[in-house]
Amino acid sequence: MTLTLNDLMPMLPEVFLLAATCAILVFDLFIPSEKRFATYLLSLGTLMVCGWITWTTATGITTYTMHGMFVDDLLSDTLKMMLYVTVGLVMVYSRHYLHQRDMFSGEFFALVLFATLGMMVMISANHFLTLYMGLELLSLSLYALVALQRDSAIAAEAAMKYFILGALASGMLLYGMSMVYGTTGNLDITRIALLLQAGVGSNMVLVFGLVFIVAGLAFKLGVVPFHMWLPDVYQGAPTAVTLFIGTATKIAAFAFVIRLLAQALQAFAGDWQQMLAIMAVLSMAVGNITAIAQTNLKRMLAYSTISHMGFLLLGILAASINGYSSAMFYIVAYVLTGLGAFGMIMLLSRKGFEADNLEDLKGLNQRNPWYAFLLLLIMFSLAGVPPTIGFYAKLAVLQAVINAGFTRLAVAAVLFSLIGAFYYLRIVRLMYFEKPHDHHVIAPSFDMQLLMGANGLAVLMLGILPQPLMAMCIYAVEQSL
Repeated sequence: MTLTLNDLMPMLPEVFLLAATCAILVFDLFIPSEKRFATYLLSLGTLMVCGWITWTTATGITTYTMHGMFVDDLLSDTLKMMLYVTVGLVMVYSRHYLHQRDMFSGEFFALVLFATLGMMVMISANHFLTLYMGLELLSLSLYALVALQRDSAIAAEAAMKYFILGALASGMLLYGMSMVYGTTGNLDITRIALLLQAGVGSNMVLVFGLVFIVAGLAFKLGVVPFHMWLPDVYQGAPTAVTLFIGTATKIAAFAFVIRLLAQALQAFAGDWQQMLAIMAVLSMAVGNITAIAQTNLKRMLAYSTISHMGFLLLGILAASINGYSSAMFYIVAYVLTGLGAFGMIMLLSRKGFEADNLEDLKGLNQRNPWYAFLLLLIMFSLAGVPPTIGFYAKLAVLQAVINAGFTRLAVAAVLFSLIGAFYYLRIVRLMYFEKPHDHHVIAPSFDMQLLMGANGLAVLMLGILPQPLMAMCIYAVEQSL
């Protein structure tokens, strides 16, 4: 196979990121540890260049390359731009946290960039093999990141659990893909969609394959009953890694679901809608109810993630442009609030102290009213309280679900959201109505102050003016599906 420049242009951001990450890894070997800040700047610069390449090469026209294995469309370009911003914020938020724990190393940045490359491949995949390659590159990087704090037994245990359960999930996903390949004789997502619409293949084998694929997808999203790894990994991993897993990977997981269900297996929507409906209700129930009993903040946010991914499934099971775009808006809203929530944990943490228990938030308003206000906005958004972005995101999903005829699911979602509001508002009570246990002065770096403030205010402003972001999501989905 001869590659031309035209073949490489749609995947130029991925090619550049791979070359730059390898160069950063080699460069980091030859610099002393006290100059490791250069690696950090190079990593941020790499993301900026990737964003510039994606922006300048975006045509809005769906382009296939590598014999149809890779697609460059408006949806992939939009999600990649969101991914660059998210990963960049993760690096900035994590800088001081990593410094204080002797984890500010080239390995962290290289693994994050390799994981980002895997997510970019997943977002633009138009072939089962490409999807799986991107997924495995992401997964292997995440396993290493979780275990990066080598002297932590909790981190090692979390990494082991994640590795074993992740391997099982990947196996199920691969088995489901093989069943689809066995009946259609194809691995190309576009061709599989056409063949299934034409009625090619055995329905029984395809439904079995669909079950395994949905199970694998459910693990990657962290929804019930494949949620067992999530609380342990969130709690055991260093907070910087938890921030990365809890935000950036959700964008890739959304793209993964869209490529497989909304594109390749759209003809079997009636079958996967039923499975997603059951998982969505169970996720919202288990996530919201179990979170009430948690005293560890990271563990509580893990169960919160389970419930939010259940809500995300509601938008996807609507199986319409409106549903997919509302799910895309929801994932953007969740990532934005997740960045703020985990970023606040790192902001309040210091050397020898992890601010990851609910008690650590007591009296935060007396210690620093500004950060208490920002966390208030974030909790309101997670609870779906107006005028934050979380309210409009939930509203958009509920409208899509009702329009698709799943009124009972919408009612169940509202009820479980009311239950979930309890543990979010409990944090507000702790911040404003309890006396502080810790009187340490909160003094983050200027870049952390600036971006954390912008993050919190974005949660508010995008809730007041959500129309431009929603219009962008609708347009990206319409032009790509």
